[in-house]
Amino acid sequence: MTHSFILDRRVNSLAGTAKLAGRIAELLKPGDVIALGGTLGAGKTAFVRALVRQLAQEEIDVPSPTYNLLLTYDFDDFCLYHYDLYRLESPEEAFELDIDEAFDTGVSLIEWPDRLGKYLPEDHLLIKIDTEDGANSDVRIFRFFGAEAWRQRLADIGVDDDA
Repeated sequence: MTHSFILDRRVNSLAGTAKLAGRIAELLKPGDVIALGGTLGAGKTAFVRALVRQLAQEEIDVPSPTYNLLLTYDFDDFCLYHYDLYRLESPEEAFELDIDEAFDTGVSLIEWPDRLGKYLPEDHLLIKIDTEDGANSDVRIFRFFGAEAWRQRLADIGVDDDA
């Protein structure tokens, strides 16, 4: 499956990140795999936190799964699996977290997806998050990569900044 650049989105604030995450949340369905790339501090967990809160429709606690490797959230239509694979030493360790079941039945948000190697599903959406204007800035550039099916699903999220 061919992944190509779909669009990019510049946001100027955490509120902008939350708005973008909310738009993505509206598109999710069981079986979706979202791979989140970016350096430490790029905003991967902030994006996931905003997305989960949008789905929950409330300000729930959404910690980073850095030490747990996996946190789950049950919603009416699916279970959301939030993986942080930074500490994996081999891709096969992800199977101890039942990641293959998550791929089949839930929505998976994966920080540090490169740690999965060949086990990352081909039909995933990759969102690369980059900082701009220095590490202390809230400005982020979100770059979306995926197959044609993702291009069609993302067509209505727009490309203009919100804040």
